[in-house]
Amino acid sequence: MADDASAGETEMTQQAGTRDLETEVRKRVLAHDSRYQMNAYRFIYEALEYTQRLYGRDPSSDEPAKRHVTGQELLEGIRRLAIEQFGPLAPTVFRSWGVNKTSDFGEIVFNLVESKLMGKKDSDTRLDFAGGYDFDEAFGSPDGDNGSTGPK
Repeated sequence: MADDASAGETEMTQQAGTRDLETEVRKRVLAHDSRYQMNAYRFIYEALEYTQRLYGRDPSSDEPAKRHVTGQELLEGIRRLAIEQFGPLAPTVFRSWGVNKTSDFGEIVFNLVESKLMGKKDSDTRLDFAGGYDFDEAFGSPDGDNGSTGPK
């Protein structure tokens, strides 16, 4: 258990790190590709850590193999985190950020990779994110139930 001063210092360090990351995303990515809002990039980083924990990976490991998640795993983590944070409003939130389909998440991830703000394996591609799920159908409960009781 940390004392209040340590907790405050840690929080300030995390906030500074977040600001630094946002500055880098703005300089390296958004200056060249403004399709997606800054919130989409923040969410991807949050979803990445969430997904790593979901699949038993170690986000703080120095070994890439212990941190790596696949595109399909990340899409599932995105879906679950979005349900927790936004519930049925997730598609609306994502669309407000310029994200309309799962392949947009791949574009965001690879914008970060190409800007050296995220890593990848040689086998990872944008296609890993294509056709993952339909937003309007996917964002219900964590098991994929969107609460619909009848036919579409």
